[in-house]
Amino acid sequence: MKITVLNGSPKGENSVTLQYIEYLKKRNSDDTFVIFHVGQKIRQYKRPEVMDECMNAIVQTDLILFTYPVYTALAPYQLTKFIELVKKHPDAVKLTGKFVSQLTTSLHFYDYTAHRYIAENSQDLKMKVLEGHSAEMDDMLAAKGQKQLSDFYSRIKFAIKNNISAYTFGNRPLKSDFIFKGDTVPTNTRDSTKDANTVIITDCEPDNFSLKNMIDEFIRIYPRPVRVINIGEFHFAGGCMGCFQCATTGDCVYKDGFQDMLRNEIQNKHAMIFAFSIKDHSMGPVFKIYDDRQFCNGHRTLVRGVYSAYIVHGALKEERNLIDVIESRAELSESYIAGIACDESCSEEATAESIKNLSLSIDFALSEKWEKSQNFFGVGGMKIFRDLIYVMRGLMRLDHKFYKKHGIYDFPHRQKRVIIKMYFLGLLMSIPAVRKKAEKKMTAALLKPYKKVI
Repeated sequence: MKITVLNGSPKGENSVTLQYIEYLKKRNSDDTFVIFHVGQKIRQYKRPEVMDECMNAIVQTDLILFTYPVYTALAPYQLTKFIELVKKHPDAVKLTGKFVSQLTTSLHFYDYTAHRYIAENSQDLKMKVLEGHSAEMDDMLAAKGQKQLSDFYSRIKFAIKNNISAYTFGNRPLKSDFIFKGDTVPTNTRDSTKDANTVIITDCEPDNFSLKNMIDEFIRIYPRPVRVINIGEFHFAGGCMGCFQCATTGDCVYKDGFQDMLRNEIQNKHAMIFAFSIKDHSMGPVFKIYDDRQFCNGHRTLVRGVYSAYIVHGALKEERNLIDVIESRAELSESYIAGIACDESCSEEATAESIKNLSLSIDFALSEKWEKSQNFFGVGGMKIFRDLIYVMRGLMRLDHKFYKKHGIYDFPHRQKRVIIKMYFLGLLMSIPAVRKKAEKKMTAALLKPYKKVI
């Protein structure tokens, strides 16, 4: 596979982000990586002949990979300028159908808005957008970060091989219901039982034929046992009252059986698929009560490592806020999204393709047991919860116990050695002569541990 890397860092080869690419290069010698330091050399790319050379390489590649550090919630200015040049270039039309992804390093502060910026511009160019990799700067120095990086690359290759992009949207009017022909993918021959490790959670009503047929088509082609739980048929005794009893004792004040169903039929599965129709810019009132009644799950990552996916009827692409809600739910719980199938304004063939891709993606995630790094939604949200639970630990005792057990209380003021080291370093750097000498060696010292890992 040929990968064109568009390095948006102003530091060029001395970029920490680029070290992640060097790591992948070292371990994937059969693939060809061509790197353009567009961030560092942006002035040169304003010259037509230089830009022409880069565009010629881009249009002949299998994957375009943007790499950059996140700057103020977006890509660095240099990369945004380069994207502007790409969109104005005569050969921009040749990027239609090209696969594109991105790899960033940051402190996870609004990394998702940066990723969204690249994705939206790529969609403007009619490229096939693949999920990116959002890493903290030091992730690659630990075994977990290395696995997540390798898993990201394997997912990218899998998606390209199977022609799967992040979303599958068509451009034909939405019909009232779909009847899939079922002649392109073998039918699921495994029994769907209550012991299935994949569960579909839905509020599908009897007359919602579009959603029902999408669910049926998924079950038909999915190669694993699956169980459907219709929460629309569950008799909720009432909505959450915010009484905090579940945070104190672990039990809900209602005795309608919801807690048992949640623990024994949903949270103990390996994959959860949420199937719904968009209602009033949300998943609808049934899913709202379902979410509210598992109040404590918003604080405790009880489904950590479980894969989630979505089957959606409606114009999801227009619901930016709902997409944020879906993503933040997964990131906060570390329940990674394996895929989304949607029937937005598309033909039956495109909808069937979307569901087939979802089936492939979930099966791949379960087979490979891949891990994904959290972005700003997960990292930032848990730090907010961390501070909240610590202050309220006297009341929210089970949450406090959970946070202590899983090491979530990672307060910066406890990193005394680092703080003292930074004070000492700051004193040294305040001396002009020392600072002048240190500046020459700082880049090499910063990159040294990354080079060792590579």
